[in-house]
Order: sequence, then structure tokens, then C-alpha cells
Amino acid sequence: MIRILMVCMGNICRSPMASCALQGLLEQRQQGHRFEVDSAGTYAGHQGEPADPRAIAVASARGYGAIHNERARRVVPDDFARFDLILAMDRDNLMHLEHQCPSQFRHKLHLYLVYAGVTGTTEVPDPYYGKADGFEAVMRLCEAGAQGLMARLDTEPGGDGHVWPGASKSR
Repeated sequence: MIRILMVCMGNICRSPMASCALQGLLEQRQQGHRFEVDSAGTYAGHQGEPADPRAIAVASARGYGAIHNERARRVVPDDFARFDLILAMDRDNLMHLEHQCPSQFRHKLHLYLVYAGVTGTTEVPDPYYGKADGFEAVMRLCEAGAQGLMARLDTEPGGDGHVWPGASKSR
């Protein structure tokens, strides 16, 4: 099983949207059994809260029901060992992760859009202080990232259903 953690600051906008977009794609491809997808934040100010209502509205409109299950949580030390890929939505959050992450797990940390091969931008902007159209733009980036991430994982060893290098061997 390949374990992927999406990370933003408060874990109420970008990372839940990225998580549900990837989960939706995995369901569509009937590959959910191969992956565990979660989200977390580098800041604990929203701990336990559901995703932002604007994020829920945008994700729900696209049929991503998993957004309703999202609850904000902060990245914990065990996440660095548990997850195979830890994908930050922006450079600030990547920097926070790098400061927290034990050196033996730093290879797991990446910018989401860069790792997924999305061109034109390297970061998912924070829509929290903006209007609804910012959430629409973020969802489009998250969907492009999910497509790119799966295309990348499909071409790497293990894309045929075998364990991907570095992935946890437990099921």
C-alpha cells in the first residue's frame, strides 16, 4: 500500500481538497485498495474542525464526498515514518515539514504540484482569505495534481500493483 499525506497550513482548505481529489480519482480508477490518502496541517489552530465550507461546496459539487470526512489535524512525528509521500501545497509548509522531519525521511517531502509534474505554477495558493472563485481555482490545481501524481506513480516501479519503492510493505 502506498501512503500519501497532503499538507497545507491549517488543513481546512488546500490539503483536504487535494486529498479528496486524489481519492476521487482513485475510486474512478478502482485503485483505492492500493493507496491510503490523508491530509494534515503544519498549524494546529483548526484541530478537529471540518474543511472550510467553501472547500466542501466546491468538492461536493464535483462529487468528492470524501471532503465531508476530513477533520483538521496537525502533522505528527509518526507521519514522517508512516507515509511514503508527504506533499506540501507550498514552500512555506514544505520548509516547516523539513524542520520537523528526521533526516532519514526527508526524501519523502515534496511540493505537490512539482512532484505531480503540473506546469505553470509550483504552489497551490491559499484561498482562505479570498472569495469562492479562489476555491474553484485551487480545486482545478488539486485535480491536475491528482492526475499528474497518478501518471507519475503509474510509470514508476510498482505501478503495476506491486509495492512501490519506499512504500510500506504492510497492507
